[in-house]
Amino acid sequence: MLLTPCFWHRTIVAADLGSHVYNAWLAQLIRHGQAPGLWLASRWNNVLFDYMLDFLGRFVSFAAAEKIAVAISVLIFFWGAFAFICAAARRAPWFLVPCIAMVSYGFTFHMGFSNYYLSLGLGFWGVAILWRGRGWERIVPFLFAPVIILANPLGFVWMLAAATYIFGAERLPRRYQFVLVLGAIAVLGLAHWHFWHVNVIEEQRKAAYYFNGTDQFLLFGARYWIPQLLFGIFAVTALGVDLFSRRARKIGFAGYGIPFKFYIILIFAAGLLPEGIRFANQPVALAILTERLSSVTAVVLCCLLGAMVPRRWHLIVFGATAAAFFAFLFQDTGKADRMEARLEKLERTIPPNQRVLGTILPFPGSRILIQHMLDRACIGYCFSYGNYEASSKQFRVRASEGNPYVMTYFGDAADMEDGSYEVKPGDLPAWQVYQCSDSGEDLCIAPLRAGQLNDELGIHPD
Repeated sequence: MLLTPCFWHRTIVAADLGSHVYNAWLAQLIRHGQAPGLWLASRWNNVLFDYMLDFLGRFVSFAAAEKIAVAISVLIFFWGAFAFICAAARRAPWFLVPCIAMVSYGFTFHMGFSNYYLSLGLGFWGVAILWRGRGWERIVPFLFAPVIILANPLGFVWMLAAATYIFGAERLPRRYQFVLVLGAIAVLGLAHWHFWHVNVIEEQRKAAYYFNGTDQFLLFGARYWIPQLLFGIFAVTALGVDLFSRRARKIGFAGYGIPFKFYIILIFAAGLLPEGIRFANQPVALAILTERLSSVTAVVLCCLLGAMVPRRWHLIVFGATAAAFFAFLFQDTGKADRMEARLEKLERTIPPNQRVLGTILPFPGSRILIQHMLDRACIGYCFSYGNYEASSKQFRVRASEGNPYVMTYFGDAADMEDGSYEVKPGDLPAWQVYQCSDSGEDLCIAPLRAGQLNDELGIHPD
C-alpha cells in the first residue's frame, strides 16, 4: 500500500526527478561515446540516487529504473522514520502509519530532492540504532555514514547532531536538560551570524512557525490546507487529551522529553537558518533549506504523537486524513502525468536529436515544480538544452563549452526556465515548449529564432 503512489500513474510526478532520470540517460550516452562535449565527474556527495538510476538503467528501461529506485528510496525513508519513532517511543507506532506515509510523500518527495530524501531516510535509521543500540551496535551507523554522505551530507549532519544531543540528554540530570536546548539554539545563532556575515544568503520570508512539519502536506494547490488543518487540529487535540490523562493518572510523561526538545530546536532552526546559501566557487546556491528541514520536523512531530498511549480512534482519524491527502495527490499527479504524455507526443512531431527548451510553470497555488517533465519526455529522442544539472556542477554530468547538448552557464539555464532567456545564434536550431492556454495544462511547440525571448509565446495564469 505504501508504494501505491509510485505505480498509480505512468510516471512519478516529483519535480527534479525528471531531471535525474534524464541525466542518467545522458550518462549512458557519455559512456558509449555518443555525447561528445559531455563528461562524467567523480563526486563524493549528492549522487547516490543517480548511481542507483544509472545502475538499474543498464538492465531495464529508464521508466522501470525510475520506479524501482524511487520505491527503494520511499521504503528506506518510511521505515527509517518508523524506526526513529519506535526508538523514541520504545514501541512500534503502528497507529501512526498513515501519518508517516503522508510525510514520506510530502514536499521533499514531490520536489524530487531524491538524494537528500535518501540521506534523511538513512540518517533516521542511524539515529534509531545509536539511540537504542548497545555496545558495538552503536558503531553500525558510522559504518554506513559514507553511504549517507554519498547521498547528501545534510543527512549525515542530522544523524550526527541528533545522536550528539541524545547522548548528552541521557546523561544529564533532568533539571539541567534546558542547558542542552539553549546550547543547541546558541549553535544555531552562531551559524546564523556566520552565514549572514560570510556567505551570500537568501533570507526566509515565511515565519518560523510555518515550518512546523505540517507544511510538508501543502503541495499542488490551496485545497491541501484541508489535510494539513485536519492533521494539525487532531494532533493538538490528541496530545492534549493524552497529556491531561497522564497528569490525572499521575503516570508521568515518558517519551515526550527528547522529541519535544527536538521540535523546539527545529522551529528555532527554521527561524535562524537562511532559505538559501551561496558558497564561494559554487555557481548555484544551496536552496530551499527550511523547506527541506521541515521533513525532519514532521518526523519529530510524529515522534511526539508516538509518545501517546495508542487509541483506536487515533488510527481512524489519521487514516481519514491520509485518505483525503492521497486522494488529492492522485488527482493532481494524474493531471501532470497526462501533460507529460502529451508532451512526449508533441516532441515526436519534430526531427530527432533536436535541442528543446521549455518554460512550464506550476499549477496555480502549487508549491511543486513541473518544469522537468520536459527533460524526462526527451529521453531517447531529443536533448533538453536548458537542463540545469551540468551547469550547476553539483551532479555527475558536466558539459564543455560549445557542446551541442546542454547549456554550460547556470544563469542561462535559470533564465530559460523563467522564460527570459534571449536566444543566441549558436543555440539554433532549437525548439521551445510553452504553455498555450490559461489553464496551464495545454502545451505547444515552436521553432526559436535568434534574438527572441524563449517564452514570448507562453500563456500563464496570473
